[in-house]
Amino acid sequence: MRNTIYKSVILPAPAAELYDMYLDAEIHGAFTGAPAKVSDEPGSEFEAFGGLLKGTTLQAVKPRLIVQSWRSVNFADDDPDSTLVIAFTEEEDDEGRIDLVHLDVPDSDLQGVTGGWESRYFAPWLTYLQSRN
Repeated sequence: MRNTIYKSVILPAPAAELYDMYLDAEIHGAFTGAPAKVSDEPGSEFEAFGGLLKGTTLQAVKPRLIVQSWRSVNFADDDPDSTLVIAFTEEEDDEGRIDLVHLDVPDSDLQGVTGGWESRYFAPWLTYLQSRN
């Protein structure tokens, strides 16, 4: 079955900064609490959480859009890669909005991926940003 996850969050940093943070391996690792490898170069491989998530950056339109093929270690070998689309937009008061669409997440990992966006990305990202002030 084709599953789609929709998530949105507003964080206390400008959208362009959030974009840069996601694509900076050191900062990505700092706010998630685990090693990351990521680039804005189309065709470049990425890893997060020490390789538990892997994929390829398909497109990056600075500072607004990132598209990646994506899979977790919980995907079955015969599951196709999912597609992640992340859009960054400005909100008021130097806040940024992230709108995420994650397509074709397999049934077997849908619950884990859906919850993981909140618990492994958005909540720690907010904590990281708040700790800087």
